[in-house]
Amino acid sequence: MTEPIRILLTDDQALFRAGLRVVLDAQDDMHVVGEASDGAEALDRIRELRPDVMLLDMRMAGMDGVETVRQLFSGAVEGPLPRVVVLTTFGLDPAAATAIRLGASGFLLKDATPTFLFAAVRAVHEGSSVIAPNDLAQLFGADVARAPAPQPSEFQALTERERVVFGWASRGLSNAEIATKEYVTESTVKTQISSILGKLSLRDRVQLVVYAHDHGLAGTRDGS
Repeated sequence: MTEPIRILLTDDQALFRAGLRVVLDAQDDMHVVGEASDGAEALDRIRELRPDVMLLDMRMAGMDGVETVRQLFSGAVEGPLPRVVVLTTFGLDPAAATAIRLGASGFLLKDATPTFLFAAVRAVHEGSSVIAPNDLAQLFGADVARAPAPQPSEFQALTERERVVFGWASRGLSNAEIATKEYVTESTVKTQISSILGKLSLRDRVQLVVYAHDHGLAGTRDGS
């Protein structure tokens, strides 16, 4: 039997953490391994517990969510790092945008339904995104509106086929959807996505979409 997804809850409201723990632990494939009330405590808990996913509030007393993500992905914790989903009270939160740039895998509204929460945890654990390209376009609106920059050198290393897959992925299509578009198997797309992430030194598909927006490559079929 597959091990349950190990989850760390980081929020300065004990009652909110308690509610999340109840609904998450009720899922057969999820287990809340710990809680933290601010970022500093969260970093200690990550070192101790090695969770797979962390649900992280953006606005906390003490070390806030942005600084927590900054330290987490800049070497404050050695070894495997959890996927991070930031929790916000409103969608177009500049703090969420910053956290995503720094390495978080997406954001959830704090009033999201349990069903959406479960799907988000499973998605990031599998390396997928939990933020739609349209949401990213609004979060990074100023960047999206600027004139496209020259294609970075590492992007030139992608094969023609990988550029096509990159284009579809930057628009938020799943592996299955890309496979249908390109008449290939889903496993082929998965392999191509892994190769793209490796060549561009990106952690996951959310970072791919951010990269596409930053370099004026978003929404195109082949990055051209």
